[in-house]
Amino acid sequence: MRPPMGQVTALRQPPNIGGVPAAEVFDRHHADVYRYLARRVPADIADDLASETFVQAVTRAYTFDPERGVLRGWIFGIASNLLSRHHRDEVRAYLAWARTGADPHVTGADETDRDIDRVDSQSRQPALAAAHAELTYAEVALALDLPVGTVRSRLNRARRIVRVALDDTRGTHDDH
Repeated sequence: MRPPMGQVTALRQPPNIGGVPAAEVFDRHHADVYRYLARRVPADIADDLASETFVQAVTRAYTFDPERGVLRGWIFGIASNLLSRHHRDEVRAYLAWARTGADPHVTGADETDRDIDRVDSQSRQPALAAAHAELTYAEVALALDLPVGTVRSRLNRARRIVRVALDDTRGTHDDH
């Protein structure tokens, strides 16, 4: 099925919003939209939301009605709606976190790193080498200039400390 003629024509022409080329709308309003958002959220999120504001403006340009207000206000309305949606999503994530105890912003690797920080410095180095570089005991011993037996005992100590830390976060306590 062929799209209506108006859609084909729209694809051939540069996008515009209310008769103003989208590139010009972006150039004229992006910095202000970004500053508005950056006062309310971190810079990286503000950048994403500002970009999405203009994507939606182009996508929904047909909804702009110059008789209801100026283009700038319409653009800021989109930005405000996206900001509200971001805050709602953030609240939902924090509520889920509170219910489950799982931090949505921390990956398993981040949690492991945080638990390894509890390990004493002598045992931490072999543990990180073994965990992050996936080295064998012999490779860790060579890399750190330690006897293999020392590497084994330090890794064992590190595992015990991390296991206790994980049990504490899960609420399980096995007294072996």
